[in-house]
Amino acid sequence: MSNEATGATNARSTGADAGNLGYLALGLTLLAYGLLSTGILKGTGVGDAAHLAHVLGGITLFVAGLWQLRGGEGFTGTAFTSLGAFWATWSVAGGASKNAAGLFLLLWALLALTLTAASWGAGLFSRAVYGLLTLSLVLSAIAAFGSHTSLAKVAGWVAAVSGLIAWYWATSRLSNGKWGRIALPVK
Repeated sequence: MSNEATGATNARSTGADAGNLGYLALGLTLLAYGLLSTGILKGTGVGDAAHLAHVLGGITLFVAGLWQLRGGEGFTGTAFTSLGAFWATWSVAGGASKNAAGLFLLLWALLALTLTAASWGAGLFSRAVYGLLTLSLVLSAIAAFGSHTSLAKVAGWVAAVSGLIAWYWATSRLSNGKWGRIALPVK
């Protein structure tokens, strides 16, 4: 066996962490969904995020979650695979009735609440991402049940903030120390 092949085997056996990939996928999907929900970009809406949600939020998160589970990371594995399933389902569920959409969002808010509780010991960024995701889903569910467009916009802003935090966290983890200093602080 060549040295390159041995190195590849050793790299695989140590298990690479897909957490950064998962948080980048979650962050960018939440940012897109959130900003498109707010109506700040004229001529766009939540439906415009469907393809991004399916590929980046659904497939990428699901694969990152499986990778995390394989590496023994139960929390991020569970979070990413379940949220990947959420985004994949959401992206193909267009045209659901308002009650079905509200129930769907409310049930996923329960999952997000579980993730918030489970992340309590993981630090401020983790709690913020999942806590704001929970709030966004609850607000979105209420907006869907009652056809409240202004509440849906508030939910979009909350989702965007959650996504921005997830993106910042992953970017910080990927870049800090690469420039010889801490460029993006995380406490």
